[in-house]
Formats: sequence, C-alpha cells, structure tokens
Amino acid sequence: MNVDAIIFWFVHAAQKAALTIAHYREVTDRVAQTALREMIGSSMLSALLSERSAADELLRVEIAWKTAGWGISVKSVEIRDVAIPEALQDAMSRQAQAEREKEARVILGSAEAAIAGKFIEAAKTYADNPGVLHLRAMNIIYETTKERGATILSPASMVDSMNPASALVLAGQGLPNQVAA
Repeated sequence: MNVDAIIFWFVHAAQKAALTIAHYREVTDRVAQTALREMIGSSMLSALLSERSAADELLRVEIAWKTAGWGISVKSVEIRDVAIPEALQDAMSRQAQAEREKEARVILGSAEAAIAGKFIEAAKTYADNPGVLHLRAMNIIYETTKERGATILSPASMVDSMNPASALVLAGQGLPNQVAA
C-alpha cells in the first residue's frame, strides 16, 4: 500500500545535529519511513484508518525518541493519505463479510436456544395437562384449515378424541349431566 505522510521537525541543537550524524535530513527521513513501516506492519489497517490522530501521535513520539539524541525535535506527524491496493480491499471486504456472518449466526443461535427453552416449558405444561395439549392440537388443525385447499390427514383416534365428551374426560372433568351413583 502507499502511505502519504508528512513530518514537521526542526533542529533544536545545530552543533549536535551537525557533529553527531552526517546528513541528518536524510537520516531523519529514513527514521520516519522506518517508523511508519513498523507501525503499519504491527497494527490492524482498519485501526490505522479509523484512528489517524492516535497513529499520528504514536509516530511522532517514536520518531522524536529516535532523533532526540541528534538535536532534532519532531513537532508533528500527519498521515495524509492511505492508498490500499484493490486486492487488499477485496480481502478486507471478505473479512468484514465473514465477521458479519459470524455475528448473525451467533444471534441466530441465541434465538434458537431461547426458542428451545420455550418449547421445553410448553412440553412440561402439556405433560401436566393433557387437555391443554388436546386444545393445542385442535387449534393447530383449525389454523391449517383456514387456508384454501388444505388437506389434513389425521388418525382416527385423534378424530374420536375431538368429541366434546372425550375432551372433557381428557381434561379430567367428567361427562356433563353425569349422575353420581
């Protein structure tokens, strides 16, 4: 990738700069380039792009630390432009898509776990109350027959159990008008 950055620096100790290192201008540029490469290599590109001011300050501190002994002070560093090659953009796009799919699957898994918990609660309710299960079965049949052309096949025992008297027996209430002996 191509990174366009600018460094603002000045010589605060001219004698030190002239005597400590030959060609201090070129060396300062090389130090800045090396620090930039190190930072890019060690950080996530997305973080570099989204937090430019923090990256600028990190670079300034790093370059200032390396050049302070030469009598050179670094005022500021600014990353002006980052040109990302198309192949890298494609790879970043695929990575972002994979992250979104991962998050969607985690959310779906959580929803399915919650639904399964509700099914367990319903199963316990139905196990304790056979009449409720019977009413639920009748409701399911009603809901499916509301659509035109729906054909429902049900076992004869289920049809027999839909007799109101059978439903009351299942619910444990006995038959209506039953005379106690």
